Amino acid sequence: MTTLQWILVIGGGTALTITLIAALIRAIIGPTVLDRMIASDVFLTTVVLGLGGDMVIRQHTDSITLMTAIAATAVFGTITVARHVHRTDGPEHVGPITRPGEPGPEDAAHATEDAR
Repeated sequence: MTTLQWILVIGGGTALTITLIAALIRAIIGPTVLDRMIASDVFLTTVVLGLGGDMVIRQHTDSITLMTAIAATAVFGTITVARHVHRTDGPEHVGPITRPGEPGPEDAAHATEDAR
């Protein structure tokens, strides 16, 4: 490999390592399930990128099955968590938002009844 290729490999490996560490930290300290799920997706995607880089550098295709399995695990894990986690930060009320002092939908209903 040439010097430029070595620089690119070291730079890419460093970037992937930093991404893995950041995703691991977010997965550990993330306050919500969403933070942890996104961190695990980033972690698995970074592993797949690392395996792809290894395939390019060593010129082989032995890791394709593993990459596919990791990607499928990430997708199915995300779908499963999304289906079973309920939203707890819902809106306080449902309906149009009015400012203080403005007539709301209840006032409009009373105004039409009073007009009769």
